[in-house]
Formats: sequence, C-alpha cells, structure tokens
Amino acid sequence: MSDSPDAGTTSTPTTSTPTTGTRTTRLADRLHAWRPAAPPLPVELADRVGPGDPEWFARELAIAAAPPWWLWRFALRRLAWVPLAFGRLQLTGGVPEELQDGPLLLAVNHIGDFDPFLIGVALRRAGLRPRFLVKSGVMAFPVVGPLLERSGSIRVERGTDVAAHAVRVTEVALAAGGHVVAYPEGRIGLTADGWPERGRTGMARMALGAGVPVIPVSQWGAHEVVQYGMGWGKVSTLLTALWRQPALRVHIGPPVDFSDLRLGRLGDANRARTRIDAALTRGLAPLRAGEPTDRVAYADPTRPGTTTAAFPGGVVPPEVP
Repeated sequence: MSDSPDAGTTSTPTTSTPTTGTRTTRLADRLHAWRPAAPPLPVELADRVGPGDPEWFARELAIAAAPPWWLWRFALRRLAWVPLAFGRLQLTGGVPEELQDGPLLLAVNHIGDFDPFLIGVALRRAGLRPRFLVKSGVMAFPVVGPLLERSGSIRVERGTDVAAHAVRVTEVALAAGGHVVAYPEGRIGLTADGWPERGRTGMARMALGAGVPVIPVSQWGAHEVVQYGMGWGKVSTLLTALWRQPALRVHIGPPVDFSDLRLGRLGDANRARTRIDAALTRGLAPLRAGEPTDRVAYADPTRPGTTTAAFPGGVVPPEVP
C-alpha cells in the first residue's frame, strides 16, 4: 500500500507569493530606512561624538562642516518657481556683500507653514545659502526628513536631553561659514495682532557666544497661502492661492547691534533677544502698510490669537535697551 496521503494521486508542491500587503510593508520599510549618503566626518570633529549621542548626530556634524549639497543648491537655483507659483515675491533690503560669505544667523518671524519655502527662495535671491533649524518631528518623516538633513537642516529636539545638540551642530555650521536660519519665537506666532511674539534667548546666546552677525528677516503674506489649522483646509487654501496670488513680502534688515553686549554678563542675553524682536518688528511695519495694526487683516478662522506680541501694535520705542 502506498504511503502517500492519497494513493494514486500526484501532490503538487505549494509555493507562496508575497501578498500585496507584504510588498507594501517592505516598500514602506525601505522608504523609512532610505537616506542619501552623508559626507565623511572630518577627523577634527570625531572627538565631539560620544557613545551616548544619537545616531544622527555625527551625520549632522559632517553635513554642517561640508559645503552645501549639490542637490540643495540646484533646488534653490532651479526650483524657486514652485513656491513662487502661489504668490508674488517682493524682496527689499539685503545682506552687505562683505557678509555674504558668512557666517550668519538669520532671525525670521514665523507666520505660517509655507514661509520656510518663501524664505529659502528669498535668501537665495539675496545671495545666501540657507540652512534651517527644523523641528525633530519634521526630520522624522520618511524621505523628506533625510533630504532636509542632507541639505543642511539642523534638527531641534526641544525639551529633551539632546536639545543642546542643535547648538553644537549650529556652531560647526557657523564655523564653516554657514547661513543658519532660525525662528526666535520657536513656533508659528499666535499673536492676535500678527506682530512677532517675544523671542527665546537661545538665538541671542548663540550669537553672543559665536560672535556672528544676526540679520533680521521680516516677512508677511505667507500666512495667506496655507491656513494654520490642520486638515483639508491646508490643501484648499494652497490651491486657491494659485489664482489669489497673495503678495509675499520679505525684508532683510541690517545686522542687529550687539557691540556693547557679551555672553555671560547678567541681562545681556535678554537685551540681545529684545533687540532681535525690535528689529523684526521694525522691518515688518512697512510690509504691513495699509493694513490694521491691531489685528491680522487676512481672515483665517483656524488661527488662534492667544499670545501677546513683543511690541503690541508694532510700536517699537526709539531706544531699545
């Protein structure tokens, strides 16, 4: 008698094929793991990386020390038309030619999710090569995060035990002549009148410690391109901006004067912070000419007005300490 399960029949080996779900999972895993190759870490920076540092720290140090990535330079030069399809850029002011080789800290008032694109284009037009300080949540996105990192963006992890790593990477970028863009407010401003919030002291301390110029970059109009609130409203406001064509105004002011201040002296970091706030507010005033000073003219019902401006109504005294 045959030992086969069914005598007189031929069994066919079973082969398994990956399911659609498995293939999708594998693709997602590859996208999460993908990142462009980083330049090698310079020997002189190797001792700055310890065993307890996060895995991205050495990469960001190496990128900060290197010249801007060719793909980032290409995007700034050839793809500027993409954000400018959503509005009309009006750029005033500029950076003195003798400062354009860096290092520079660029302080920008933050008014919406669209403004980093606008600022990147405006600063490129002004002859600069911006590197942005970016929230860690954005840097964690697949593909987008690695591209931002390789383009020189600096990860900011506020409220964690590695928050100081952003300062260490920024110091390396500045030492390499970098143009580092930061938002002193630390978030999108939520003042009822639209004037910049009181900034944090981190940028002021960095400027005083590194001895680099701080250039105020005031902007207005980007909040009309993409609404504040989450959801499909972001997409609809972006699409309607294609024919609304809001004015996207950017003003690059003169360096903030810190000549009488120094790091570590009591009160000087706060004085430097206040001067940055004042410079941003002064630069914003002509960009809002003809609009109310006590509220944001563009109606965005998703945008709360819950905080107070550093200089309410845009009124800056003639003398700022």
